[in-house]
Amino acid sequence: MNIPVVNPNQQNKKASILANGKTLKQNRDDIYLRSKKTGTYDGLTELKLKRSEPIKYEKIFSKLRAGVVNARETSKKIAASPIVEQEGELCFTLYNTAGDCVCTSTGIIIHVGTMGAAIKYMIENNWQEDPGINPGDMFTNNDCQIGNVHPCDICTIVPIFHEGFLVGWVGGVTHVIDTGSVGPGSMSNGQVQRFGDGIQITCRKTGVNDKPMRDWQHESQRNVRTPKYWILDEKTRIAGDHMIRDIVEEVIADVGIDTYMQFTHEIIEDGRRGLVSRIRDITIPGKYHTVGFVDVPYMHEDVHLPSPFAKVDTIMHAPCTITIKPNATWRLDFEGCSRWGWHTYNANPTAFTSGIWVMMTQTLVPTERINDGAMYATEFRLPKGTWTNPNDRRTAHADSWHFLVSSWSSLWRVISRGYFARGYLEEVNAGNSNPCNWMQGGGFNQEEEIHAVNSFETAACGTGACAVKDGLNHAAAIWNPEGDMGDCEIWELAEPLLYMGRAIKSNTGGYGKYRGGMGFETLRMVHNSADWTMFFMGNGYMNSDWGLMGGYPSATGYRFEAHNTGLHQRIADGKSLPLGHDYNPDHPDFENHLEPGASIKRDKQCITTEAIFSNGDLYLNYLRGGPGFGDPLDRRIEHIEKDLNDNVLLEEFAQKVYGAIFSRNDEGDFVVDKQQTLIRQKQMRLERLARGIPVKIWMASERERILAKEASIQVKQMFASSFELSQPFLDKFRQFWQLPEEWIVTEKELGVPCFGATHAMDLSQMPDVSTVVLVEQ
Repeated sequence: MNIPVVNPNQQNKKASILANGKTLKQNRDDIYLRSKKTGTYDGLTELKLKRSEPIKYEKIFSKLRAGVVNARETSKKIAASPIVEQEGELCFTLYNTAGDCVCTSTGIIIHVGTMGAAIKYMIENNWQEDPGINPGDMFTNNDCQIGNVHPCDICTIVPIFHEGFLVGWVGGVTHVIDTGSVGPGSMSNGQVQRFGDGIQITCRKTGVNDKPMRDWQHESQRNVRTPKYWILDEKTRIAGDHMIRDIVEEVIADVGIDTYMQFTHEIIEDGRRGLVSRIRDITIPGKYHTVGFVDVPYMHEDVHLPSPFAKVDTIMHAPCTITIKPNATWRLDFEGCSRWGWHTYNANPTAFTSGIWVMMTQTLVPTERINDGAMYATEFRLPKGTWTNPNDRRTAHADSWHFLVSSWSSLWRVISRGYFARGYLEEVNAGNSNPCNWMQGGGFNQEEEIHAVNSFETAACGTGACAVKDGLNHAAAIWNPEGDMGDCEIWELAEPLLYMGRAIKSNTGGYGKYRGGMGFETLRMVHNSADWTMFFMGNGYMNSDWGLMGGYPSATGYRFEAHNTGLHQRIADGKSLPLGHDYNPDHPDFENHLEPGASIKRDKQCITTEAIFSNGDLYLNYLRGGPGFGDPLDRRIEHIEKDLNDNVLLEEFAQKVYGAIFSRNDEGDFVVDKQQTLIRQKQMRLERLARGIPVKIWMASERERILAKEASIQVKQMFASSFELSQPFLDKFRQFWQLPEEWIVTEKELGVPCFGATHAMDLSQMPDVSTVVLVEQ
């Protein structure tokens, strides 16, 4: 058992807390060097425990894995937040003494890496000496610049001791409703620097003797708008951590400390070998090139920012080259990414590298043995100064996911080509949806308390189609494959927002031989609130999740909000109401059920900052669909007919995209004429050929446009940013388009603000700070 320390300051700080007599940093550095030298975790060339006692090995893993999963499922019932209790936005992970993951629960498993990075930061910066690491301690972190995705992911880390020596760590993370940032909600976007991102906690010791410190509790509660939820989220994390610590103690009592410590290293090497085996089996060696984009439309009048230099429309650029090597390891190189920006969508290397596993566990390594072994079989290059690896400590990260998921969607597509080539059709994924909109806001709620909201209905977007079947409707999100939209009744308890309806969103899945999964929509009416504000967060002008092999992208977003609706009077008068299905935005119906004086905004501006919403105002929360796979003209006619009758395909696009010829029968059902449809599809193929031009001719015309710099200011700025950060990317661009050596586009010639382009201060320049670098920069 862990024996609480009455006075941790009495501990001999110079004495090692490891049984091998080393400091934590010496131990960590030695493991890293052996791993780098041999290409195996900690230099392990064979798995002796697994080979000699395979049943014991599997029993240890099974008990630990079951323990972390059970801790998650049990502790989340403590939380009051629907984000945690309904959506499952939490995760628990067990680490060895070096901060490398041994096993993890289900949930938001991106935090396999982020909590490990926080542990490594404490090791690198000698937390062992000051503030000290003792049995019963707790450490809290949400600092994005050392190891987190965005500040609303709060983690509690507990060291695990046995007979006075450290034997590992356990970390638990929850996504909290509010961080006390400039705007209400967990992922606000009104700020443009870290200093507006809300409470920032850098691996702070927040508990001793298994109890949170009182000063920490008082301070942290006052820094957020939702203290009750904050307190219960912390209790959730602590309970889960302690449950897992107890499991570790049981395992050690059963198998002995030497066997346990041996296992915590072998299982990581086992994980490395597992990834290598899968890469060898289902991909093809070579180089795969891909790219991702998404919009940041900040020039709009409904985006209010504190700094004028941030008021710029920009585009995120994420080119990537994946190299699958003959030895079945791989390298992901993001050379050419655009610069970090004055917005909340910047990421950091740990968020990027850890997030890859969220995606790959769904196709490449669909196994319970997800741990840091996979990291040791992967090389990452994330160039310094880009949005993937900022070189300035001022960057904001509240909604890093806006850029992360948009860049990862391209990785789905490119690696799926390898699966397809090897015949693993079931593993093919046309790409993830961009999981948004993020409905957020705050003010005084129905309980007359200061409150904030962040609807996690986003956790149930449509998924991408694969090579043998349609995507799933309103099913999951890339960052949590077990996501759920949650119960309306539970959300209404947590938010002063009544549901006017919830429905599948027609036409949101990308067209294809196999269509993408549909998103859904909910119409919310502000009710019984005061001083209430809300805002939108998602993609609208650009599509970031394209289709694959002829499949279409999923639909982009749009916003609908209505003020001065007169709905309370219409309810009293028994008049018609807007009831939650904006079936066809080109032929809107909500407006027919509002009073004539209503103020309505219906456009593609899907990023806004706080706006005032009064009781009776409406907000449409539209959750995206997934992209499609294959030529739509190859879709089975009975599937087209079913989509029409299920109201997931609009008639106009059944005709335009699929070539369907249909009518309605006496019961009002759609009936597709198979013979006439096949004739029309044959005509459409001939029309394609007629309007098509050879690629060589198209490229020649595009080259002329590039030479003349004919592009929108946003596109030119995007490329200028990449060119200025990366000479190799500029050289490759010139070579591909056969441009003269003097050709270039610069930010200076465009006349757009580019603060941060020439002056920056990295976190490593801070006093007494040693950063942990785990990627090539």
